[in-house]
Amino acid sequence: MPKTNTTAAAASDDSEVLEIFERLALAAGREVMRVFHAGCAVDRKSDSSPVTEADRESEKIILAGLRAAFPDIPCVAEEEASAGIVPPNLDGAFFLIDPLDGTKEFVNRRTDFTVNIALVRHGVPEVGVVFAPCTGRFFSGLPGKAESLEINGDFQITARRPISVRTAVAPLAVVASRSHNTPETEAYIRDLGAAEIVSVGSSLKFCLVASAEADVYPRFGRTMEWDTAAGDAVLRAAGGMTRTLDGQPLLYGKRRQSDDEDFANPHFIASGAGASPA
Repeated sequence: MPKTNTTAAAASDDSEVLEIFERLALAAGREVMRVFHAGCAVDRKSDSSPVTEADRESEKIILAGLRAAFPDIPCVAEEEASAGIVPPNLDGAFFLIDPLDGTKEFVNRRTDFTVNIALVRHGVPEVGVVFAPCTGRFFSGLPGKAESLEINGDFQITARRPISVRTAVAPLAVVASRSHNTPETEAYIRDLGAAEIVSVGSSLKFCLVASAEADVYPRFGRTMEWDTAAGDAVLRAAGGMTRTLDGQPLLYGKRRQSDDEDFANPHFIASGAGASPA
């Protein structure tokens, strides 16, 4: 990887950033699957959420690679943030990393956990990758270009195809959280009328909307920015958008919030073309 004195401005070479993201996600995914097959203990963080060796090792791989390639761009990663390690200044560009989104799925031996890496510029997730190593589903995006990647058994990219959101038609296909359903989500889905429900875990929900497999992803439960940034970047690259309930684009780098902790998201609706966000 290039060891240049890369500044936030120079990181505008999105293709280079994305190439490094893809390489790191594959390496992290390989390690996640090693732990998945070997088995591991499950610890609990201060908020009682689960964490495993797979989370920690995946994050080490990703952070080492990003910091070697882009030493001047700060990183916000879930496990470091849980330990109180957060860069002081996020005014320009920064990386958001969730080394294993869907730890509950991982622990319960389900398949739709993901590795997530995103580049945020001025509050907007612009480059991102989402890799589900157990199923081989891999999505990437940069401004104006989103792709689904095919991965072989050696964790190598063998093919790419462009993806984009679809124009919504009734009945809408709604993608919902497998582990975090809420009464508000159920009420929203009822209000949409007859809708097909696609249940899936982790950040893959954004990617199903991005790849025209669903129309809308409502989230009325708690999420953190590292949970959503990479999938949101893929969705926006594919022509979709994630908005808060007041219709504004979801922003990143939220700190000193009066009603919640740093990096916590409000409720949001992620949608493709023509799907009502509220």
